[in-house]
Amino acid sequence: MAQIEQSSGGKGKKSRQKKMTIHVDFTPMVDMNMLLITFFMLCTTMIKSQTLQISLPSNEKVDKTEQNKVKQSEAITIILDSERHADVKDELTGKMLKGQVKKNLVYYYEGQPNIVDENKDGLIDANNMNETEFLPNSGGVPQGIREIIHDRNKQVIEKINVLKEQWRDKKLSDEEYQKRAKEIRNDSTLTRPIVIIKATPNASYENLIGALDEMQINSISRYQIDRMNATDSALMMDIKAKNLRK
Repeated sequence: MAQIEQSSGGKGKKSRQKKMTIHVDFTPMVDMNMLLITFFMLCTTMIKSQTLQISLPSNEKVDKTEQNKVKQSEAITIILDSERHADVKDELTGKMLKGQVKKNLVYYYEGQPNIVDENKDGLIDANNMNETEFLPNSGGVPQGIREIIHDRNKQVIEKINVLKEQWRDKKLSDEEYQKRAKEIRNDSTLTRPIVIIKATPNASYENLIGALDEMQINSISRYQIDRMNATDSALMMDIKAKNLRK
């Protein structure tokens, strides 16, 4: 409670003005704050943290006798590249820095790389590499590289979509949905692609993150990040040269 105390001058002295001292007792306020804190602690409902569920690659083993067959029939190789502006020189360090990205490029081929040299002159006449982009769905229909991966993983996606409907209708709990979806993604009886992600030195981080997002969106359980080889570089140089001639 607040108290006001009045005081005057000393004895025998005439005080021109009375002094007023205000004293506020904060003890009730502290007690009230402690009661409010206790009330909120007891009545608050703790919310589960919203985390991103990532479909991690499975650790299933592939027999060596079937390894080549699996690669040829189910493998999709994605190569990431970027068109950049001219390199610039850092004024502080003097080092050359890569120019900013103008356009992200995506190349892909299915199975093993196929190079055709009809004239036997050491030049590539045809290959099985194609160029596409990272595109969002259009009216619910996949486009770009998403369409390629979606079609190869169609059986898994259809089964997981059925689970999603049951989860939205509250027929499945979050834990049950995640468990059954993982079993579907790792079901060896279904047709599932093996996606190999490669990147050129010019590729941007945005391109790599986009590729990993597509693995999540299309429920791909078997994928890996690998290095470019001479064959991949030859295919890319050939398709870029053909695009320049168009």
